[in-house]
Amino acid sequence: MKTIGVHIMTSAKRFGTFSRYCTALVAIAALFLAQTSTAFAGGLIRDSEIEALIADYAAPIFHTAGLSKHNIHIHIINDQSFNAFVIDGQNMFIHTGAIMKSETPNQLIGVIAHETGHIAGGHLARLHIQMSKMQSAALIMNLLGIGAMIGGAAIGSDETSKGGAAVLYGGSSVLQRSVLSYRRVQEYSADQAGISFLDRTHQSGKGMLETFQSLADQNLGSMNYIDPYLQTHPMPQDRVAQLRALAEGSQYFNVKDSPELQFRHDMIKAKLYAFINKANPRAVFRKYPKKDQSLPAQYARAIALYFSAGIRAARGDIDRLIAAQPDNPYFHELKGQFLLESGKVRAALGPLRKAVRLAPKAGLIRVMLGQALVASEDNSLLPEAITHLRKALTKEKQSVVGYRQLAIAYGRTNRRPQAELASAQGFFYEGNANFAKIHAERAIRAFRVGSPNWNVANDLIKDVAIYKKLKANKGR
Repeated sequence: MKTIGVHIMTSAKRFGTFSRYCTALVAIAALFLAQTSTAFAGGLIRDSEIEALIADYAAPIFHTAGLSKHNIHIHIINDQSFNAFVIDGQNMFIHTGAIMKSETPNQLIGVIAHETGHIAGGHLARLHIQMSKMQSAALIMNLLGIGAMIGGAAIGSDETSKGGAAVLYGGSSVLQRSVLSYRRVQEYSADQAGISFLDRTHQSGKGMLETFQSLADQNLGSMNYIDPYLQTHPMPQDRVAQLRALAEGSQYFNVKDSPELQFRHDMIKAKLYAFINKANPRAVFRKYPKKDQSLPAQYARAIALYFSAGIRAARGDIDRLIAAQPDNPYFHELKGQFLLESGKVRAALGPLRKAVRLAPKAGLIRVMLGQALVASEDNSLLPEAITHLRKALTKEKQSVVGYRQLAIAYGRTNRRPQAELASAQGFFYEGNANFAKIHAERAIRAFRVGSPNWNVANDLIKDVAIYKKLKANKGR
């Protein structure tokens, strides 16, 4: 797995002090982009299989909430705490801890339903309006101290409670209590909306109830001596009581996840655990011992074996996974990725081509295939590489690796203006605004005014200017 980054985009318009500051933070974070197919480190995780399953979880919820056309992105954060949050109307974040600690799909779907309640209710926009009513800009900036909580943590952890109390060290406690009270109302509202979405999609609210009950039990001791009026989230037991009444009142309360969905859930949990513990393969072998011959266990062990002993040792185990499910694109992707990382570029092409055929909409896999085709140093394969990379970048619009590989392919086929433009895009999404501008200006001089490529280069130059302005505002 390779380096990862943040996949967030936001429009750049004029906002008030608070909104402009937050917009700047989001825009600057946007420039640390995910790279290839499966990638994670200290930030966001990109993986085609995980993203496909999460998208399947979210699709019916978004549809019934009237958000199907809102282009909402779900991002996976490499953090083992149980958490999820939204930062605007288009970006939802889920911690790996929420995935790993969810025993059933329904539990994770409940978290998604709750966060969808925040988006559908326009809670963050309303919260910003509520805060804008405060006349003191200094107080608004003090309230940024609860940024993580304003972001909409799905659960009221003890850390969150401490953060809520800490906000009282600056500004007017009366106004702050007002904002926190408003936030607690939003949490109740999101809970109600989430249960409603589950009910309307004929899914159980039991998983959502189980999740919040578990978290309430964990925080029971730490909640004994806190002021309930200084929290961003409702008191856990009160919240659970309300959820129980809503969930158990549904005719779908006892509906269970299908075996197929549970299997996919177990597979991504095994995959996540193996990659997260790639520096400690023994932990993987302990959690998934050889006596466990389930496919998720075999999946985890194959990944751990690669990290502990290399592709030669792991190849047989990966081939057995493929033999068990020959039409599983992610097994072929895994084989191709490990071969490519091991320097066996030619051998990686077959599995990656197969993975693309089986999952044609997975842009991340196409980026990896394009990378392998370029790395083959066979110029006859460059047209194929360009085709895959261009198609991938229609979905993975911020893939630094995708643009870099496309620039190389264009350069080796003597298409210099296109290479300059691809380089400019790669530098922009990497966060190097100066280099992005240099390459975009080189490219724009070679294209006909008003042509598609000229428009892309022109827009990029404008985006660089906006980014620099936002970054300057952040530094003030």
